[in-house]
Amino acid sequence: MLTRHFSTLAARYDVVLSDVWGVTHNGITATPEACDALMRFRAGGGTVILITNAPRRGEAVARQLVHFKVPSDVHDGIVSSGDVTCRLMQERAGQRVFHIGPERDLSIFEGVGTTFAPLEQADYVVCTGLFHDETETPDDYRGLIETMRARALPMICGNPDLVVERGDTLVFCAGAIADLYAHAGGAVTYAGKPYRPIYDMALKEAARVRGRPADPKRVIAIGDSVRTDIMGAQAAGIDCVFVTDGIHAEELGGRHHPKPEAVEKILSTVGTKPVAIMRRLAW
Repeated sequence: MLTRHFSTLAARYDVVLSDVWGVTHNGITATPEACDALMRFRAGGGTVILITNAPRRGEAVARQLVHFKVPSDVHDGIVSSGDVTCRLMQERAGQRVFHIGPERDLSIFEGVGTTFAPLEQADYVVCTGLFHDETETPDDYRGLIETMRARALPMICGNPDLVVERGDTLVFCAGAIADLYAHAGGAVTYAGKPYRPIYDMALKEAARVRGRPADPKRVIAIGDSVRTDIMGAQAAGIDCVFVTDGIHAEELGGRHHPKPEAVEKILSTVGTKPVAIMRRLAW
């Protein structure tokens, strides 16, 4: 169902699990219509949990949202793939880790008791992204992948996204490297969407905020990625809204006038349909 207004659906739901990057902001600045919609949903008694594949803890994501000028009252809580990654690392306490990713992601390791080691001495790998995502591609990591595979190192992927928007540009994410490693036969644990652990954590946070668990039939996810948001909602057994003005915008025919046949085609690849399709989240 194509709709311009989330308000036509809102009364059916108590909880929104909203994507962050691609919905509330584009990697440079906030999306005012989406922020307004989430604030209005909360004002009507709804609970909003931001659920993101950012390879940083929820509190770090909150600080980043301030930088992008996303109002703090768009949400009741944040759950990130970084939070799930921390939990997975805590289960490996005492083991040595090799980190693939930019320095800005190092905060994820704070307080976990992690010991860093060169790849040749590490017990496992945590991938949060590319070292230099504006100049590199996943192909630049094939040498590392061969070494990892030779040592049979398990990998934790701190961000299952393949790409993300940064303004009008798409940049590669950790998921692109993790998929190469998995295709090479490496063992990968994906910490975020579309995998169930991040949804379980988000629903637990929603229950904490509300003081009681939410009926899954009254929970809806909102996101711009077919691979992570739509498939993730399906796996979690909840409804979803597909936002076309995101990472799929160009392949759907443009940001302003997505082609219905292109939308239908991309959704057919995952075998499920959202309850609503919106160009951009708006009340």
